[in-house]
Amino acid sequence: MSRLIILDWDGTLMDSEARIVASALAAARDLERLDLEEHRVRDIIGLGLMEAVRTLFPGDTDEFCLRFIECYRNHFLAEDGDPMPLFAGVDTTLAALSEAGYLLAVATGKGRAGLDRVLGETGLGPLFVTSRCADETRSKPHPQMVEEILEFTGVEPAAAVMVGDTEFDLNMAVNAGIGAIGVAYGVHHRDRLLRLSPWALIEEFPALPGVLQDLDF
Repeated sequence: MSRLIILDWDGTLMDSEARIVASALAAARDLERLDLEEHRVRDIIGLGLMEAVRTLFPGDTDEFCLRFIECYRNHFLAEDGDPMPLFAGVDTTLAALSEAGYLLAVATGKGRAGLDRVLGETGLGPLFVTSRCADETRSKPHPQMVEEILEFTGVEPAAAVMVGDTEFDLNMAVNAGIGAIGVAYGVHHRDRLLRLSPWALIEEFPALPGVLQDLDF
């Protein structure tokens, strides 16, 4: 039976928090919304862009949200932006999991253009059998991303696990009826993740294969 590992991207595989926060604050300055604070941006990392902007600016119009998203993307995709490294051991660990027979997929709040860009830049694209982004399906924590990945791969929910750093990731797993493993080095504090009773919580990505082995997954 195929076993499927669905992975979040930002905060789980790539250390992109600083770029996300800086881009959101720059977009807020562009639109003269100077009251936006860093901690509020960190709190919505993992959501799709429209859901994130609506959370940051409740009551604002769709037109404003779309303008904010455009500004955010311009800053985020700027060529002179700070480099976004993978977390230590991500590339070798993913390769080892694939070699061991696991199917790997990505479920992310990033847009398709952004995900395709980093998949190409990191060279990790060939390791993943499929991916879903927030601009082509429902945003986390809705289970549609996971459901579409399960349908594409033909894997049953009992043979799938979601790995992510936010409560949105773990809630999506719960809503889709699959297992969840939290990573403690990402955006959301470990206490927020533990409240959702994940199978395990890892302190570094290279610990994942051992945890999966302990869980007999």
